[in-house]
Amino acid sequence: MIPIQIGDYCFKRMYLWLQYSKSSPHFTEIVIEVFYPNDRQAEGLVMFNHGFLIGVDLTFYPRQIISKVTGDDTPLYQINPSWYYNYSEAAIRNHWALAFVTACHQQVEIMPWTSFGGNPRVGQEAYAAASYLVRYGATYKYNDSSEVAASKFMKESSMRNRVIFAGHSVGGAQAQAAATGFDHLQRIGKDQWMPFDPVLYNREVFPGSTPPMSSWESSQRANPVGLLQLSPVDNKFPFLFPGMEAYRKQLAAMPLPNLMVTGQCDSTTLKSSTPPSWIDESDRSVSQFAQMAYTVSNSWAATCMVEKGSHCGYLRHSNDLCSLADKDSKTCDGCKDVKPYGANQEEFVFTNELLSRFIDFTSSTPSSGCSINDWKGGSLVQWLNKSTPDGTGITLKKFSDGYVHFA
Repeated sequence: MIPIQIGDYCFKRMYLWLQYSKSSPHFTEIVIEVFYPNDRQAEGLVMFNHGFLIGVDLTFYPRQIISKVTGDDTPLYQINPSWYYNYSEAAIRNHWALAFVTACHQQVEIMPWTSFGGNPRVGQEAYAAASYLVRYGATYKYNDSSEVAASKFMKESSMRNRVIFAGHSVGGAQAQAAATGFDHLQRIGKDQWMPFDPVLYNREVFPGSTPPMSSWESSQRANPVGLLQLSPVDNKFPFLFPGMEAYRKQLAAMPLPNLMVTGQCDSTTLKSSTPPSWIDESDRSVSQFAQMAYTVSNSWAATCMVEKGSHCGYLRHSNDLCSLADKDSKTCDGCKDVKPYGANQEEFVFTNELLSRFIDFTSSTPSSGCSINDWKGGSLVQWLNKSTPDGTGITLKKFSDGYVHFA
């Protein structure tokens, strides 16, 4: 599609094929939605993994086959994660780009883009998509040098490949994998029989492909500079999907700003997830947070909890299927008589402000990185570490060490 001009920003969707590795016959279709400054001088990129309850289409496969014959757009274009997770205000404030990736999976035949968690392949896709945008920009014509030159939108500098990986629900857990970076995605993927050295194909009649990512310069690949998880949900499916535990344990040893947000009344992340995202301050091994915070000393993992927070309160627009994730919200501690936030209410405003502050903190970090003390005492944590962070209408739960809890 031709980029849509929205003020000083452009919006574009791209359709590509991804092969996880030349050594593997596994392919998937991906659609990337990207929102970037029209001066093509973005200071960085946020790559967002969406949650699983985004839509349902029982006619997906017939329509997909027909689209191949007629040349119509793939049904994946109609998932529109940017509609639900519209954090464009945060990107615009900081002159960053914001992107979303949707892929075709097989966990449920009638909803092939869904993921019920536990699949590291989705994190691999997010990393591959972010790296593609860094190197080639908003075009599928990767092999046309003039098109690439006109489509690249990241500012030419020593930090032009910096990426914050973020996600909601299962996307929050899958972003954990992406945030470990290329080398660890390769190493852990090999251990889990999910090799990762991606090749991307355009949608021409005789498609060409990019070089394997291992042959790219490191400056051409995404450089993770932060991880933001919104109510992450993980799962394990024996012999199929191993979950993200190995990636969380790797994150525990990485000097990476790492923040997990949960909602007080979010039963999906606190109870249904395997493991839960958060249990309590005494937990040292079971929850997702514990695995990121206590596997090694001096972990950068941090968490906060929104009072009255729900699973769908992060969304800009409500979604009937997503609302099913909040049906058991009253079973959470302190939520029996509480009405949790819905879409486009205070929790969404908080999320937009949080992402903006996260980007701002990252933008002020030098290319050499920051120390753990810079992270714990930095502008983001200072803003967040109060009952009601400035510019929001939510209230955070207080832990023994403040409103932001570290290991």
